[in-house]
Amino acid sequence: MRVKICGITSYKDAVAAIDAGADALGFVFYNHSARYISPDDAAKIIQKLPPFVERVALFVNEKANFIDEVCLHVNASLAQIHFEADRDLFDALRTKHVKVIRAKTRDEIFQHPDEYRLIDTYTKEYGGSGKLLNLDWFNGIDCSTMILAGGLTPENIFRLAKYNFYGVDVSSGVEKSKGIKDHQKIRNFIDNVNKYLT
Repeated sequence: MRVKICGITSYKDAVAAIDAGADALGFVFYNHSARYISPDDAAKIIQKLPPFVERVALFVNEKANFIDEVCLHVNASLAQIHFEADRDLFDALRTKHVKVIRAKTRDEIFQHPDEYRLIDTYTKEYGGSGKLLNLDWFNGIDCSTMILAGGLTPENIFRLAKYNFYGVDVSSGVEKSKGIKDHQKIRNFIDNVNKYLT
């Protein structure tokens, strides 16, 4: 089970997540988010990270060339496309990327069935809402190429035990305030992932 801690805004929080066992860190390049970080500040954090940690750059409503330029500048290993983009954008991207499905209905989780994709709760503010999807939508289906996001916490992660998600993505569930991580919550979250989901 892969774990991504999203909304990293400081080196201290990045190190805490890695030390707790996170596989990936997320950096939000959407300037309307409370978890926004500038590309220059993200680059300073990323250049000090140890090897074998995935660096995920999250974008909302941006052009392919901008996404590629920022990912190159910060040394991101993956772009997270957190908006409903058309095929032309994905065809133009040179950066490896993962699509986000902001699901309003169960039918929507079946989009892009041949790709790894991130399934999040639909909200107007693009993530970090703390709202959990209806887990009944995933009963009886193969979730092995899905990464679940939205409303996950150290206290409710056990509810995913009967599903085979590829990974989980958490932001607000391990914060003490928007953009500031609670290091104990990060440790508890990852400990519980290892306890219940592996």
